[in-house]
Amino acid sequence: MRDYFDSYVVVVALLLVGGGIVGGGLAANRLLRPSRPTAEKLLTYECGVDPVGEGWAHSYVRYYVFAYLYVVFAVDAVFLFPWATVFAAPGYGLTTLGEMFVFLAFLAAGLLYAGKKGVLSWV
Repeated sequence: MRDYFDSYVVVVALLLVGGGIVGGGLAANRLLRPSRPTAEKLLTYECGVDPVGEGWAHSYVRYYVFAYLYVVFAVDAVFLFPWATVFAAPGYGLTTLGEMFVFLAFLAAGLLYAGKKGVLSWV
């Protein structure tokens, strides 16, 4: 039982050393940097443009839907690569081909549904 907990002692020691290095770096930064706050430094900074108006901005939900659709189709590409390697293995050809067509049918159904709802139009 003692050998089991000795491995955790090493992990805890490494975490403490890592935390000490990070904390020491942050403390050294705080002690060595100059602190001269001005009104311009305390303004909100966004890409070199002076802030105008309120701090609340309206964003359209359709941009999030495009991002979501991109993630869905990027993830399906991740599933296509392992399928391609298994497809070449002997004995898996017809089974994996059928499974991939089912998978692609689900993706196509989702894409058709998104197109029917008008999600894919920019305007």
